[in-house]
Formats: sequence, structure tokens, C-alpha cells
Amino acid sequence: MIFSSNVFLILFLPVFLICYFACPKRWRNIILQLFSILFYAYGAPTFILLLLGSTVINFYLVKRLYQSDNPTHRKVLAGLAITVSLGLLGYFKYANFFVENLNALLGVFGLEPFTMAKVLLPIGISFFTFQSITYVVDAYRNVHKPMERLTDYMLYIIMFPQLIAGPIVRYCDIADEIRNREQSWSESLQGFYRFVIGLSKKVLIADVIGRQVDALLAGDLPAMGTGTAWITIVAYTMQLYFDFSGYSDMAIGLGKIMGFHFPENFDNPYNSKSVSEFWRRWHITLGTFMRNYLYIPLGGNRCSKRRMYFNLWVVFLLSGLWHGASWNFVIWGAYHGIWLVLERIGLGKFYEKIGNIPSVIITFLIVTVGWAIFRIENLSDAAIFISRLFAFDFQPVVPISSLHFYATLIIAVFFAFIVLSPLGKRWQHAVYYTDYTKKQHLAIWPASILLFIICLSALNATGFSPFIYFRF
Repeated sequence: MIFSSNVFLILFLPVFLICYFACPKRWRNIILQLFSILFYAYGAPTFILLLLGSTVINFYLVKRLYQSDNPTHRKVLAGLAITVSLGLLGYFKYANFFVENLNALLGVFGLEPFTMAKVLLPIGISFFTFQSITYVVDAYRNVHKPMERLTDYMLYIIMFPQLIAGPIVRYCDIADEIRNREQSWSESLQGFYRFVIGLSKKVLIADVIGRQVDALLAGDLPAMGTGTAWITIVAYTMQLYFDFSGYSDMAIGLGKIMGFHFPENFDNPYNSKSVSEFWRRWHITLGTFMRNYLYIPLGGNRCSKRRMYFNLWVVFLLSGLWHGASWNFVIWGAYHGIWLVLERIGLGKFYEKIGNIPSVIITFLIVTVGWAIFRIENLSDAAIFISRLFAFDFQPVVPISSLHFYATLIIAVFFAFIVLSPLGKRWQHAVYYTDYTKKQHLAIWPASILLFIICLSALNATGFSPFIYFRF
């Protein structure tokens, strides 16, 4: 089940909200937990027992860890709990990748290939695995006391708004709200507005652009002109942003309806003046996880420059591999790692000299070329496409008959860069971060309902498409 589907918008969500708000507060966590299990089981019934089983194991391992005063005992239990989480992730996400590469290597030496049944990927496994790890590590570091009740921990892991594609919520940031949270109707309404904004990003922008991107990339790449190639990759750049940030908006909005405050996951990343800044603004919760649980433990910046560059390299190689079990993701991670190292060597000072707008343009072009590697899994096809970006052959742009596509792309670019202006910053703050007055609610509520209906109409006309990050 996904947020941008009729079964969720027309059936699941209304029934859930009615049940949730109709029952006493002491029962609301149980209602949320039951509906979260139903939500996951609807899309992945085969894996629901795996999710629940791994959650139970982690809960009791961490409980024993926290109760122990023996440092060695604590390390063993923490290592075991992390191994359970990473072991499941490694098997389900990377087993096929390992076997494919092993067989390729065996073929070089003329040996028989290794056979293994195809392993299916449980949806959302990357996200709930990382949340499990934050729970283990934060408890080990005594950042926050572990949950006393298994049901509370299960709710933290399987809460449906952020179960499938994040944001990655640190346990210490939400632990108190699971047991005791305040909920006001004003904040719930603002959560609904945020949800509708995210739904609109997905349905009215990302899906419209994505259909044309898929058609263009399915064509003859070697014959593609430079103009067409740039339109294609800029369109994908916008599709990916509005698709993923739209999901995050919906998750944050749903959480706010219930009184939860999930962390922001995007901060206008295409306005960044360097690749380093881009990664502080794009998929913020993943970047925070990588920094706190991988980069800093490796030594972070508190080491020699060579070691720091190595740490960056490792983090982004693993970040690329986290996005998918394919070499194009590994290369994409290495690509970003190279730019981060270059910025620390001296490119960052160059950005400072040329000013903000040129730096934003250069960074956007670097990121956009990187998305070509990210999107096209076949490495030879990716190389061909990137070569077309810089062929400068002046071929006519392939005619795209859909005026709707061009209009949507222009709107997407406009909203992606609007906060570069002071007016855009004020507009964003007013929409996302201001506590609305009663008069503002009276104005925004009907507008949100109208936009919600438009999204439903668009879904009925075109059908839904899954979120891009669901497969990660």
C-alpha cells in the first residue's frame, strides 16, 4: 500500500483516522500499531512475520544490554543486535547482487555458476533496519533509556507513516512522544495541509514528469541529441526530488496529525552552493545517520587529512550501496565522494570566490550528471547517455507533444529554486513553519480539500505509480 493510491486515500486513511480519534487516548497507540501491521501486511504479507520477529529479538537484546553493567557483555549484545538487523538487510537486499557477481567471476575462470533461488526484497527494509540500529546504538551509548514495553518499541519500528521510505527517525528523538504526546486540532489540520502538499508533489508533478522521462530513456540513447538529453536528465532530477520529498511531506504530515514530530528530510537541496551542502540538505535523516553512526566512529574530521578523505570515501561508497544492490549505485556514491574530497582540497574556496549563484549552478550540474548514473542501471547505457549530455551536437530537440509535461517541468524548476529569493523564503516559512490562526485555517482548509480532490482525480485518470525510494 502506498500513500498515493485510492485504497489508502479513500479507504485506509479515513477508517484509521476515525478509529484513532474516536477512541480514548490510552488506546490510540494500539490502534496505530494494528493499522500499521495491516498497512505493511497489505503490501508485503510474506514479510510481516519477519519484521515483527526481528523487532521482538532486537527489543529483548537491547533490554538485556541496558540492564548489564559488564562492558564486554554490553558490547556483545549490541554487536549481536546490530548483526541481526544488518544480517537481514544483507541477505534480502544484497544476496542476489553477490551471487550475480560471483557467477560473473566464476565464468571468467570457466567454472560452473552458483545457483540460488531469487531473493525477494521486503519493502522498507533499509529504513526500518537503520531505525533498529539507532535504537541499539543510542541505548548502548546511554543517549536514551530503552522502551520498557515491547509494544512501544514495535510502534517505533512499524509506525506506518514512516515505515516504508522514512524519514529515518532516531529513537531518542521520538521516544517520549510514543508514550506521551500532545495533540491539538490546529496542529492536526496543519499536518493535513502538509500531507496534501506532499501528495500534490507526487501526483501532480513527479508522476507527470516521470512518465515522459521513462519514455525518453527507453528510446535510442546513442542517437539522442544533447538538448533532448539535458531535458531528460533535468526532468528526472525534478521527478526524483518531488517524488521523495513529497513522500517525506506526507509522512511528516501524517505524524503531525497524530501529534508526532518527525524530522525534516529535505531543505531545498538544489539551492546548495556545494556538494557538501547538498548532502546536508538532501535526505537529511540518512546523512545524519551516516554521520553519527559511521563517519564519526571512523574518526570523522578528528584525524589526518588522508584518513578524513578515506572516511568520506567509505561513507559515500556505502551510501551508494545502501540505495541499491547494483554497481551504478556504488559508482554514484564514489562520484559524490570524489567531489566532497575535491571541495576539501580547494574547490570549496573556488566556490567562495565566484559567488552564490554561480556556485549553485555548478553544484546543480554536478548533482544532475550524478543522477544519470543513479537512474540508468546499465553502466554502458549510463556512459552513452552522459556522453550525449556533452556531445553538443546541436540536434533538434525531440518533439514532446505534451504541453502538460513542459508546463509541469517549468513549475517544478520554479518551486525547486524559489527560496533563492527572500520572497520565496518568506513564502516557505509561512506555509511550512507558521502556526496558523483561525482565519488562516478557514482560508487554507477549503483550498487543501480542493487540491486533495484534484489529486484523487489525477490518480483515477492515470493510475498510481510507486515511490522511487520504495525499492531502496
